[in-house]
Amino acid sequence: MRLGPDDPKYPNSLRGLPGGRPAPEAACIGNVEILARRKVALFCSVECPGSLIIGAHDLAQALRRSEIAVVSGFQSPVEQECFTILLRGPAPVILCPARRIDRITIRPEWRAPIESGRLLLFSIFAEHQRRPTAQLAMERNRLVAALADVVFVAHAAPSSKTAEFCREAWVSGKAMYTLDNPANAELISLGARPVTPVEAPLMFAHPLY
Repeated sequence: MRLGPDDPKYPNSLRGLPGGRPAPEAACIGNVEILARRKVALFCSVECPGSLIIGAHDLAQALRRSEIAVVSGFQSPVEQECFTILLRGPAPVILCPARRIDRITIRPEWRAPIESGRLLLFSIFAEHQRRPTAQLAMERNRLVAALADVVFVAHAAPSSKTAEFCREAWVSGKAMYTLDNPANAELISLGARPVTPVEAPLMFAHPLY
């Protein structure tokens, strides 16, 4: 289905884009009611230390039992692994591919979550944007952050696109969290709040806790 800015279910956060840009029409597959839930954006660099991979998996296990929706492109290896974990639980999930989704192939493991109302595919990309590119991935990350109430970054490798995006997201004033680990010292110095996988769901639900 298509979701336009005039639809009451359209995300308010996309109506006031920087630079006065018009709110884009969105393509949706799945339960659009998930858009009204409290949401955490999930990001992780392609390169990620082993200790943080384990921490990200533990966090996904905790979030899949929560009422918070997780929104991500689920593109990097760690993000993909978290996606697999999240789909095994009752928590709602929003997948934002870096491409149009009108003709996307619905994978077998997506069907049950879509049918049960736990998974939503969401895209603002146009007809001609059929293949993911680095530029579309960055635009998709901005979309994910805009949709979310808080941002969680498992790890941002130095000088990576994820690190560049995190600096941009922080400037925008979006609340940001990361795993409490020395490997995330740069993110923490930027202003990201360190959390453990156990306490993270409560922190995401109540940022001032």
